[in-house]
Amino acid sequence: MLLSATPPPGPRPAQQARLYEEAARHRGLTPPRTHPLASITWLGPAASNPALAYRMGGDPVHLAESRRWIEAAVRLPHWGKAHMPDHDLDAGWLLHHLSLAYRWVGDELPDGVRALLRYKLLLQGRRMYEFAVASEGRWWSSSYWQNHNWICYAGLATAGYVLGKEEWTERAKDNLGTVLDLMPDDGSHAEGVVYWRYGVPFLAIHLDLLQEAEGIDWWGRGGFLSHTFRYRLHQLAPGFAFNVDHGDCHDRRSGHSAGLYYRLAAQYGIPQAQWLGDLASGELLWQEAAESGVRPGILPEAYLEYLWYDPSVAAARPTETRAFFPDLGLLAARTGWDDDATLVSFKASPGGGHKAWETSAKHRAELGWETLNQGHHHPDSGSFVLVSQGAFLAVDEGYSNRKRAAHHNLLLVDGQGYADEDRYHVYKDIPFERQARQRDVLAGPDCGWAHATAEIAAMYDPALGVRRLDRTLVFTPSGRLVLLDLAEADTEREWTFLLQTDRPTEPRPDGGRLIRSGAASAVVRRFAPLDAPVVSEATEVEANPTSSTPELRLTRTLHTLRATTARSTQALFLTSIVPGSAPAAAERVGCEEGQGVTFGEETVLLSPVARRIRTAAVSADAAAVLLGTDGSAPYVVAATRLVLDGRVLLDVPEPYTGKVG
Repeated sequence: MLLSATPPPGPRPAQQARLYEEAARHRGLTPPRTHPLASITWLGPAASNPALAYRMGGDPVHLAESRRWIEAAVRLPHWGKAHMPDHDLDAGWLLHHLSLAYRWVGDELPDGVRALLRYKLLLQGRRMYEFAVASEGRWWSSSYWQNHNWICYAGLATAGYVLGKEEWTERAKDNLGTVLDLMPDDGSHAEGVVYWRYGVPFLAIHLDLLQEAEGIDWWGRGGFLSHTFRYRLHQLAPGFAFNVDHGDCHDRRSGHSAGLYYRLAAQYGIPQAQWLGDLASGELLWQEAAESGVRPGILPEAYLEYLWYDPSVAAARPTETRAFFPDLGLLAARTGWDDDATLVSFKASPGGGHKAWETSAKHRAELGWETLNQGHHHPDSGSFVLVSQGAFLAVDEGYSNRKRAAHHNLLLVDGQGYADEDRYHVYKDIPFERQARQRDVLAGPDCGWAHATAEIAAMYDPALGVRRLDRTLVFTPSGRLVLLDLAEADTEREWTFLLQTDRPTEPRPDGGRLIRSGAASAVVRRFAPLDAPVVSEATEVEANPTSSTPELRLTRTLHTLRATTARSTQALFLTSIVPGSAPAAAERVGCEEGQGVTFGEETVLLSPVARRIRTAAVSADAAAVLLGTDGSAPYVVAATRLVLDGRVLLDVPEPYTGKVG
């Protein structure tokens, strides 16, 4: 498709209009005569989109526009200025786009321009190739789970196929095969949604090039590409415009890639991807373009939308409301997809996810290579994001350079977050055993409930002697949250519960706290401990999201609610968060064993460690019993026995998770 500029058959009027509009967008700009300090990635699509528009429609105005930006790019002695000139993202982007422009319209350019473009592509490709070889085992050359690897090798591959440089394409192909084999089969991505939309399209680009140039179909290699749309889908906030911002996220808008949605829809027959592609390139396009903090952004993808859109693929609105991605330990649950629905996203895993963590350790031991670069993965295992009524209520920090657990909805021990944090690469050089994980997950497609327990004790400084720090999160069918935090240490510690919001929470007469965000709200109730003092304070977070633009700064103010216990070897926090302006009253359930919260029509009973729950109506050997009063069958987690109102509903030898009856 890309090399030959041949899209799937059928009409594409919306995509054609997008292409022509994008081809003309830079006409009022004067190309830079010298390299700006900021990134020049945008120069590539400024040339390739009008080149494709000319190829499709024959208007010489488009050819002239493409030539104008080609000449601007090729006269720069280096691609990239502030960070790794010729060897990183600027060079990768320009190699890809200008190679396509050369392929599409090279024969239409004046001889001198064509020769200069070819020379520049050969020069920059050689620089990129030699750097990749020389730096193998270090940085992006072997950082298989990182967007720099995918973009730089895709740029090198594009130039290699267009210029006939087999050594470039072979090296890039070998890397691509390794990446596909090592990426998580569940489609999740530890760098977060923003870097997913920035980097993953280049994996699809490389696969497209490989298939067209060499007849090699690797779309089915590994499970990542075939499942990654589902990951992206379940990190969408209700209403589809915003994204959950786990990992480094410049903002909550920069998440869509209509071109990639179309390619995944066509390749794997995903009607929801086709539907979302139409939405992203239509109704949502210009607001994302205006508010996105990532450049070049969504607009330059017009060439991908045109070439990858397959009109024969049916489109269907998403309906699935529960998903769990085991590699990243990511649980996502929502009440629906409309603007006012409620969503929670809850995660816990080692740095980069389980597969990357384990494989990179083997690379280090067997090859002496550092292949896991997870500067965009945060110390956030056990944290969650809550969205409801069209607003973010419990929030994440977004992008940061000095990453800290204190910037997330987590717990501190004696005021300390994770060991070795407060730096950019918080997972670099830490012991292999320092891993978080999720257990006891309930997230079936037909299940109104969602449940998981994050084990995060290993993430704290061993000197603190933390033996257990388990957080259990339950999401009810109506969108209420129950959190149970169980903590143990060898010696007495102060334990601090953190909740991050966009504006200060407000105290309520009943002892709860009110979260407000615009017209949206939620009530936070803490049932234990009752005597922990509460403070609310502002937390400032600052970041430079790109080394290619050193003067760029993102700043954000979080409002942090802190509840801190007296010193103790054990602590228990039991908390509910109920969205809505008139939330149902939450009450603690009297339990002989276990912990419980009831909202009247929904009751949550928990015992994640002892797995013994005893109330007036319930006797269970289980991590959780989840009850509704609407006549629906109860759900259990890791249960071997359930007796409800004197009736034995479950009695099995092996722990069972799911609906009973």
